Amino acid sequence: MSNMVGVLGAGQMGNGIAHVFAQREYEVRLYDVFPAQIEKALKTIEKNLGRQAEKGLIPAESVPAILGRITVVKDLSGFADCGLVIEAATENETLKLDLFRKLDEAVNPGAILATNTSSIPITKIAAATKRPDKVIGMHFMNPVPVMQLVEVIRGLATSDATFQTVAGLVEKLGKTMAVSQDYPGFIVNRVLMPMINEAIFVLYEGIATAEDIDKGMKLGTNHPMGPLALADLIGLDTVLAILTVMYDGFKDPKFRPCPLLVKMVNAGYLGKKSGRGFYQY
Repeated sequence: MSNMVGVLGAGQMGNGIAHVFAQREYEVRLYDVFPAQIEKALKTIEKNLGRQAEKGLIPAESVPAILGRITVVKDLSGFADCGLVIEAATENETLKLDLFRKLDEAVNPGAILATNTSSIPITKIAAATKRPDKVIGMHFMNPVPVMQLVEVIRGLATSDATFQTVAGLVEKLGKTMAVSQDYPGFIVNRVLMPMINEAIFVLYEGIATAEDIDKGMKLGTNHPMGPLALADLIGLDTVLAILTVMYDGFKDPKFRPCPLLVKMVNAGYLGKKSGRGFYQY
C-alpha cells in the first residue's frame, strides 16, 4: 500500500485520524466540504501535538514535520493517489452512500476505502461502490490520539487481503484491533449504548438522580466516567442515532431509546456541545 492516506472529513474524528497517521510518518491528504472546519482541525492537531510534546510522549522538534505531512486538498480528486481513504463524515447513511459512490470514481481502483462509522452497515456502504472487496470499517475511538482501540469491521464482501492490510496498519499506528462482524452497533456500541440507555431509564423512572447513577457506576464498577456524563460527552443526538440504528436493525425492544432521551434531543439539550444535557456545562 502507498504511504499516502486520505481522510475525508475534518471534524472531531477526522482531525484525530489525520493526526495519528501523520505522527506515524504517513503522508496525509485531508478534505472537508467546509473550509472553516479544516482551519479548526489544523489548529486542534497542532494543539494536541503540543500537549503530547509537553507530556514527553513525542519530541517537541518533531511537531513541525508531523504537521508538514498533512496536506489539505480542495476536492475528492486530491485522494486519487492514496492507498487508503478513511471517511469520517457525519453519521448519516444517505450522505455516506453518496460519498462512497464519489470516492469510488475519484480514487485509484486498487485503493482501500474505509469508513469510521459507528453504526451504519459496512456491507451497505460497500455495495455503493464497484470495489466492495476493498471496503472495510475502521472505527476509531474518541479522542483518537489517546484511545487505544480500533474496531475493524468486515463487510460481507471484504476480502482477506483488505482485512490483512488494515490489520497491519492498525499495528503500525500503535493501536490495538478488535474485530467485529457487520451487525448494528458492532462491539463497543452494541454493549455501551444499552447501558447508557438503561441509565437514562433509571433517571426517567425516578429511581435515582443523575449524580447518584454516575457515582454508582464509577465507584461501584470502576468506570472512569458515569454513563450519563459519558452520554453528554458523546452527544445525546449521537446516542439517540446509534440506538435508533440498532432498534431498526434488530427490531428488538431492548434497544428502544428511552423517551427521556428523545425528549432531551428534541429540546436541543445535546450534552457538553450544547452546554446542557444531564448536566449543565
